[in-house]
Amino acid sequence: MSSKTRIGGHVSAAGGLTQALLRGREIGANTIQIFASSPRQWNASLPTLKEADEFKKLSHEFDISPIFIHAPYLINLASPVVGLRQKSKALLKKNLEAGELIGAEGVIFHLGSGMGSDPGTAREYLAGAVVGILKEVPGKSKLILENSAGGGDKLGSSLEDLAGILKLIGVTKRVAVCFDTAHAFESGLVSKYDSAGISNLRRNIDKFIGWENISCLHVNDSKTEAGSKHDQHQNIGQGYVGLEGFGRLARIQEFRRVPWLLEVPGFASEGPDKKNVDIIRGLFG
Repeated sequence: MSSKTRIGGHVSAAGGLTQALLRGREIGANTIQIFASSPRQWNASLPTLKEADEFKKLSHEFDISPIFIHAPYLINLASPVVGLRQKSKALLKKNLEAGELIGAEGVIFHLGSGMGSDPGTAREYLAGAVVGILKEVPGKSKLILENSAGGGDKLGSSLEDLAGILKLIGVTKRVAVCFDTAHAFESGLVSKYDSAGISNLRRNIDKFIGWENISCLHVNDSKTEAGSKHDQHQNIGQGYVGLEGFGRLARIQEFRRVPWLLEVPGFASEGPDKKNVDIIRGLFG
């Protein structure tokens, strides 16, 4: 694997896992994110050993790594509803098992919402579920917490909140954080991706999270303004983060060390595409 920054995006695994790698290569990606199951259904099936082996072999051949799984959006480990928490835990566990089979770096998931309940209790529910899943699914694949855009009592909209959740989970090499550029902007975590804003972000990640705990970036422009609490992604350079903002991020050594994953609508509205990947790659010179 090259020492250069890995750049890619979310690609479809429709038609089989290896199809995701072929789609990744088509857009010029050398790292990808996939859904291991439908993002809007509660049922999930594991790949066969043959499918997993073929995927790992082709991933190595194409030099596409690391691989990330994004968990279904339905998951809410912080819910006050017992049944919803139980279903969420079972589904995230199944996704982590899939990650182990295909050699994924980890499973990125949204932290969920307390749905009006006590935030402290919601965090405890979340942390307890993460600890339980890791015990039940031994291995190397991680559970990766993604910062949220806020709104609707969603957890993880600030670095301080993420730090508190990490503390509840406890020290483990199998938990990490995915930093989403659009979510950070929309939540108000970063009000502007100018020099001052990025310097402040850099210091705060070091202070609250620790750079060693940042597993990847979700590199998305924002269709909505800073602090909007509305999660709407835009193509690179077409939103409020702006091309200059991403250019500044690309000059920060700590950000260059982790994979950059696009979750943008695409210029043909078909998801992350070669044009977006090339724009990001061009920022690295």
